[in-house]
Amino acid sequence: MTKTSPADAARLFSVAPMMDWTTRDYRAFARTLTKRTLLYTEMVTTGAILHGSPRERFLGYSDVEHPIALQLGGSDAGELAECAAIAEAWGYDEVNLNVGCPSDRVQNNMIGACLMGYPEKVAAAVKAMQAVVSIPVTVKCRIGIDDQDEDADLARFIEIVADAGCNVFTVHARKAWLQGLSPKQNRDVPPLNYPRVHRLKQSHPELHIGINGGIKTLAECKAQLEHVDSVMVGREAYQNPWLLAEVDEQLFGEAGPARTRLEAANAFRPYIQQRLDEGAKLNHITRHLLGLFQGCPGGRRFRRHLSEHAHKEDAGLRLFDEALSLVREPEAEPEALQPTT
Repeated sequence: MTKTSPADAARLFSVAPMMDWTTRDYRAFARTLTKRTLLYTEMVTTGAILHGSPRERFLGYSDVEHPIALQLGGSDAGELAECAAIAEAWGYDEVNLNVGCPSDRVQNNMIGACLMGYPEKVAAAVKAMQAVVSIPVTVKCRIGIDDQDEDADLARFIEIVADAGCNVFTVHARKAWLQGLSPKQNRDVPPLNYPRVHRLKQSHPELHIGINGGIKTLAECKAQLEHVDSVMVGREAYQNPWLLAEVDEQLFGEAGPARTRLEAANAFRPYIQQRLDEGAKLNHITRHLLGLFQGCPGGRRFRRHLSEHAHKEDAGLRLFDEALSLVREPEAEPEALQPTT
């Protein structure tokens, strides 16, 4: 039986799972800008969790990151169920199954977008996971793959998986072309089809339907929320993290944790020191902040100073503070959710 989860209340707006980007350090940094946003891990494969060591490497996070969802990559129902149970034991607020990643590596292992061609397998996995956890089990998918019909095949996929018990779907409003396009091209080349996701919600008012893909501003988020239940933002939330600063106020009706970029950066200092004490390298942490001061006086100097020096063995908070001293807030803050150019 699924219980009420902090993820349910936060689902209105989330940051998409992104390999090499939504690491534990990025997620902790995001919390200096937004408390309400639902954050996702990078995709973690069942094999990494079941056979990798130490498990902390794949599942570790800080308490500040809640509400947080673990995205799983896999197709074996038994393995996914075991990993879902592990995720709940580790304190995750949601488990999400990746049915959208188009890379060759995951295709060869029956992971990601290729599973859209096997809705019964996805349904079996969802049912097995829900049988062993009380936290939400959700699915992130595409509107189709290759030559699938965006109407009939998507409808069939959703209906089969929903019949197995899944009631939360986040849909990337693009097809994934597994033949002929690279993973990078699959993020841009297939055309966005927002109306298809809107129609999906219209035909399934009983399901929670979220939308993902190409959304860059708060105004776009609000426009989408007139048609669907939630919005997931990916690259823009990483490359322009100040985007997150007004989410709490504008979408959740609460004041956000930071009113300026410098306030957010300084709030992150104790976390940086903690991670350094644990043996992390400064550049592995601060790479997630390089876009924070875009458009600000000194923003390029801030990025350059960290890029050129944060990898050094003795790099620590002093270097971070030096970088912060090179930048200042603009006299009048623009709207937080301005797209990158």
